[in-house]
Amino acid sequence: MTVPVVAVSSGRLRGTRIGGVARFLGVPYAAAPFGDRRFSAPQPHPGWPGERDASSPGATSPQAPYGGGLEHVLPSIEIAGDEILNLNVWAPDSAMSDAETGGAGAGLPVMVWVHGGALSRGANALDSYDGTPFARDGVVFVSVNYRVGSEGFSVLDDAPLNLGLLDVIAALRWTRREIAQFGGDPARVTVAGQSAGASLIAAVLAHPEASGLVDRAILQSGPLAARPREQAARITRLIAKDLGVAPTREAFSSIAPDALVAAQLRVTAGTTPVTGGPGFALAIGEGLPDPEQALVDGAADAVPVLIGCTAEEARLWLEPTGLVDRIGRRHLLGARIAFRIRSRTMRRYRENRPDLRRGDLFGVLATDLLLRLPINRWADARLGRGAATWVYEFAWRSPRLGLGAAHCMDLPAVFDRLDAPDAVALTGGAAPASLAAEMHGAWVAFCRGGDPGWEPWNRLRPVRTFDTETRTVFAPREDERASWG
Repeated sequence: MTVPVVAVSSGRLRGTRIGGVARFLGVPYAAAPFGDRRFSAPQPHPGWPGERDASSPGATSPQAPYGGGLEHVLPSIEIAGDEILNLNVWAPDSAMSDAETGGAGAGLPVMVWVHGGALSRGANALDSYDGTPFARDGVVFVSVNYRVGSEGFSVLDDAPLNLGLLDVIAALRWTRREIAQFGGDPARVTVAGQSAGASLIAAVLAHPEASGLVDRAILQSGPLAARPREQAARITRLIAKDLGVAPTREAFSSIAPDALVAAQLRVTAGTTPVTGGPGFALAIGEGLPDPEQALVDGAADAVPVLIGCTAEEARLWLEPTGLVDRIGRRHLLGARIAFRIRSRTMRRYRENRPDLRRGDLFGVLATDLLLRLPINRWADARLGRGAATWVYEFAWRSPRLGLGAAHCMDLPAVFDRLDAPDAVALTGGAAPASLAAEMHGAWVAFCRGGDPGWEPWNRLRPVRTFDTETRTVFAPREDERASWG
């Protein structure tokens, strides 16, 4: 079996072949963002002599493992090294054959995957994101690392904003420039991501500097909004105070990456995406508008979009942590005041779910407020301008740890790897094979032709519901959605 070798702008890469799929792992798309380049926009990689070994994943961005109960369901990985701005490529042998001999390649569709992790964790080296099933089905798959936590989303007085977002944009530029060498079609690039990865994709679609880099987009369970600079800077100020330094590039550059991660853990202790508290966020400014508003106003209308969420997103943070049993009347009252939830909305949700615990009701409201309502709002706006949108919901309920249809539960199905250890940690091994066949097949079809296989968003509000039996549901829970006004 021959070893696959390709030439990109920075040099030659030597990958591996396994089961009819060529893999190139740990490929730098930008220079290492440390030393003089720390807290700077991504810079071109200087290149390398000879052939670079691309047989193993590259370094991961500085971060800490999950804790507080989440470590039982969400994996972590740490790979040492400075070249954290790297990506992985999986390509079918059929696509590589022409490319290796200098031909044009097969011109297959491309998916670029942006991982999640609340902008503070995650890596393309996680087994969850193995691109083999996509390559097996004729898609050249690219997974991207970007700076997370303080390295990627600090708001410093004298450094660019949203460095992690700029990394993703740089990786998309690399893909446009280089993917033909792996048999991919640079004119058929679908960017896809989940959670914070989907939030970054929303920002990419809204960012003027990223115009033309994306042909299709898949957004899974990602809030669409960014925060004003002062709000996004809150966690940076807290970390600076914890460390006794100024919130400047010079001061933060003097702190070792692991010390920044430790400070981050101290100031975010006890916070979650659904209950609030300090956390990293995209910051509006320096070219980035509020993504949600820009998208509703028409940004990226030319890009076909597949978007959705799970039916019980918040259970990821409520069940494994035991938080669901600690949410009481005052928490619901605080949420009502903070988010101006109308009495009629609370009444409608309570009437529809009379036996629900307060913690579960809190989770349902959080899921709709953060994800389902913005998804519907954007889809409606795009419909009014004739833009193509498909909406889905993942409703299959895992029996493990009371997770149900929680955040991240769709990932094993999308990647068609239900038997992988990381998948079993979420699903308990109970997810039916038909679920993965339906969902993975829809994602592949969207990459190939821009249509996942059900009717696009229209006035009947079709939502493809992935469950034990996948079906299209029209205007699900419309009375609850409409009650928000």
